[in-house]
Amino acid sequence: MAPKKALEKPTDLQVTAQQSRFHTDLQSYDRPSTNEILVKNLSLSVGARELLSGATLHLHSGRHYVLAGRNGAGKTTLLRALAAGHVPGVPWALAILLLGQSRDAAADDPLAAEDPLAALTLRDDDAANDDAAAAPSVLAHVLRADRPRQRLQREERVLAGALDAKDPAAPVRALRALRLARLEERLREARKIAERRSGARGAAARRALNALEEEVAVARAACDVDLRALAPAELAAETKDAVDMLGEVAARLEAMDAQAAEAKARTVLRGLGFSAERIDGPFAELSGGWRTRCDLACALAQNPDVLLLDEPTNFLDLPSVIWLENYIRNLEGTTVVVVTHDRDFADAVAEELLVLRNQKLEAFKGNLSLYENERWKRAKWINNMKEAQEKQKAHIEKSISNNIAAAKKQGDDKKLKQAASRKKKLDERMGMQVSAKGHRFKLNRDRVGYLLTTHADFENVDFDPPVRLKFPNIPPDLRFPGALVNLEKVSFGYKKSKMVFSDVDLTIHPGERVGICGLNGAGKSTLVSLIAGYGEDGSPAVPTKGTITRHPRAKFARFSQLVVEQLDQFAAENPVVTPLAHLIDISGGQLDNQSARALLGSLGLQGNVVSDIPIAALSGGQKVRLAFAKLVYQPPHILILDEVSFEV
Repeated sequence: MAPKKALEKPTDLQVTAQQSRFHTDLQSYDRPSTNEILVKNLSLSVGARELLSGATLHLHSGRHYVLAGRNGAGKTTLLRALAAGHVPGVPWALAILLLGQSRDAAADDPLAAEDPLAALTLRDDDAANDDAAAAPSVLAHVLRADRPRQRLQREERVLAGALDAKDPAAPVRALRALRLARLEERLREARKIAERRSGARGAAARRALNALEEEVAVARAACDVDLRALAPAELAAETKDAVDMLGEVAARLEAMDAQAAEAKARTVLRGLGFSAERIDGPFAELSGGWRTRCDLACALAQNPDVLLLDEPTNFLDLPSVIWLENYIRNLEGTTVVVVTHDRDFADAVAEELLVLRNQKLEAFKGNLSLYENERWKRAKWINNMKEAQEKQKAHIEKSISNNIAAAKKQGDDKKLKQAASRKKKLDERMGMQVSAKGHRFKLNRDRVGYLLTTHADFENVDFDPPVRLKFPNIPPDLRFPGALVNLEKVSFGYKKSKMVFSDVDLTIHPGERVGICGLNGAGKSTLVSLIAGYGEDGSPAVPTKGTITRHPRAKFARFSQLVVEQLDQFAAENPVVTPLAHLIDISGGQLDNQSARALLGSLGLQGNVVSDIPIAALSGGQKVRLAFAKLVYQPPHILILDEVSFEV
């Protein structure tokens, strides 16, 4: 077992798994013979909260999986652990890419992380390209997300520029800098592997780490040498090495079909609903929903070994969802794991199902609907078998009782012994009459070992309790009747020559349920902003034309994805605050401990989840419920739900 590290904060992740002496952690430059992932006895916990215990994770190469489970079961945490390389038994050489359901600041710039090639001397035109990349287009943002390809292209530009330079020492300078950058990348991986290994394997990993550190020191010293004093023969030899490295980089770029990257990125962006104008437009002008689509395009435009998609259908309209279904189904050579609450989408893309229940991972060949149907059929079959056996047992027991009574009356001790023997055999042979594979039960095959009964007990097929969401109490009386909001001939446009929508008439009365449907970009969010009177960021929203009348005593509340992002930001700044404490605090004393617990419990957050687990450790769905509770602790007259989803 891999050793556990001491916790530094309540959200620290601990991962352990079974490893044998034959296990190897391949580094990124050592390709494994297969992309299959098999991790046994996997345990995963966040702080004191255990999510997986003794589970088996088996991902076949090129197969498409759907990971299903209740909110808070640990689906997102498992995907993050896989992507971050925290799961022992997963080779480092596998290219694993995760698209998360929540965005962070780093997602806006895929190259924001430290790049060992950034300090290399570039040609003048490369510097100009980097200046232009300060405000990249959507297409450029997607292309830059492929870090391996970007790194190779950067190496190619550096080497080509050095070989074209008039300075004879430029190729040597570029060669040594690139060698140092590659060694430093290997050094970072070697340190992580050495931290995870123990015993003899750990000692070997540390020896390899020490040797690599010496190589890095030598390479760093070589970069500081004055190249003007280099002997002509050594200069010519290293210049030849630079030419060879350029050929190697070009071959690797050709192998990954780098020339087709732009065409593939455009195809993916068009499939996700981006117009040609928006593809070539600046990324910074995209809204939150379109940035989420762009993040999805960044993932789909690459060619990883394992692609992890956490809620990829967020902010997608129906045509984009259908396109994504077809894209994943036709994706070959890449193992795909999808977490989604869209039942139709999950059924369409799943070749195999992974169900996370009771801290275990259950594999099923089929989709979610088939899995649930099979579970109901099995539960019914076991229940029928159990009832039939109970009737048979009652009949046999009655027969035995009659035989015992007759034997006692006749004084026949032999029949009394026979009846006792029959009763003993009856108790031993009750239970499952078929094996786990559905075959007829055989004692020497299906019940090996010393056991108290010859048949296994009936399997208990348990089902998760249904989700119950209770909305808050009725809002206060409006005192006088009237519509909550009325729109008359309302039009809106960011430019007078280009309206988002025109001449909209809408009246909403108390108690009504109104649904707003339309393609992305049709103006749904803009319309609900006008209804509420304010946008997602709280700024006033007024129509370009028309009039909007609101009831003077009506209270509005609006849920949008920005609410969850603000909650994520708060959790990052306050890593130990729990949902219960946060809700009581923002209520300004209107909620006590009991009423806050009752509100959170009505939305599916119960027990120690609300009082002991920090907000930062909640799953995406649990954060949605907390954000919803913050909006409705004072019941509104109009509740606007913009892209809200709960797990059912």
